[in-house]
Amino acid sequence: MGRTRLGSHPARARDWRDPVRLDPDAPRIEISPQRVPTEPLTFVHRTGVWDLNDRPRVVGILNLTPDSFYDGGRFESVDSAIARAEAMASEGADAIDVGGQSTRPGSAPVGSGEEWNRVEPALRSIVSRIPLPVSIDTYHPEVARRALECGAAIVNDVSGLGVAPTVADEAARAGAGLVLMHSLGAPGALHARRDYADVAADVRAFLAERIQLAESRGVPRERIAIDPGIGFSKRAEQSIDALRGIPGLKSLGRPVYVGLSRKSFLGTLTDSPLEGRLAAGLGAAVAAYALGARIFRTHDVRETVAALRLAETLLNPTLVGTAGQGAGA
Repeated sequence: MGRTRLGSHPARARDWRDPVRLDPDAPRIEISPQRVPTEPLTFVHRTGVWDLNDRPRVVGILNLTPDSFYDGGRFESVDSAIARAEAMASEGADAIDVGGQSTRPGSAPVGSGEEWNRVEPALRSIVSRIPLPVSIDTYHPEVARRALECGAAIVNDVSGLGVAPTVADEAARAGAGLVLMHSLGAPGALHARRDYADVAADVRAFLAERIQLAESRGVPRERIAIDPGIGFSKRAEQSIDALRGIPGLKSLGRPVYVGLSRKSFLGTLTDSPLEGRLAAGLGAAVAAYALGARIFRTHDVRETVAALRLAETLLNPTLVGTAGQGAGA
């Protein structure tokens, strides 16, 4: 069945499922089979350094909310949250991203006090029991500060410092890593309909400005990662354009971080319900890796680790024969 092409020119129609029929308006993607980085690409966080020329990193999602779009209510008890974090660690996660604020469409923002009450008990236990960096998913500086005091290593701000630039102050003070995501309208209008002259260019300009803002508030450049915000302030076709813009984000010199798993744009593209989006999410992750993304936030840790390990082996001939070996440090 034919569909309107996803992208910046809705008048042109094509069948998106046909892998042979080329879209003349889509940017041509060049994938080099060689590993020839021009300079080291690292992400420094509070407890270590990720060498992203070595391998991509996978961050497991732990939502401690009653209403997150995929796993809301599943891990509200401390015991269930710890068990889930331990499971993701065993599946190959490189970090655990803990959040107490739902950002699904239609959710109501909660204040910093309620958010902290949701995450604090499990966060303390996870930091003390699991030997992985812990990320706090928040745009509230008070929550960032308290989480960092508990031992969190990374702050993941879905507003890209749009709600409170002082989030960067807390990250700088603690020596934490900081993830800056593109979004508009936080906290109450993250999913309002937006129009862009050029999605990829607008996302890049936003993130370039937010890198400068974070640096001006004391966050060293090597501690910053950038996220195009797939599914935030973007319709499905705009999310595709943002993914196509990853090569442009690489030119900012910071690691590209993406969250793709189970999101609604996957359902729109594949006519899949929430529980049926695993395959599409893995396909999107592999495509994002080929385009240059290097940090992947996901609900599906085991499957994402396996897919990225194979993609890395296929795209880097120096790794042939190593797909079955351990991922390393």
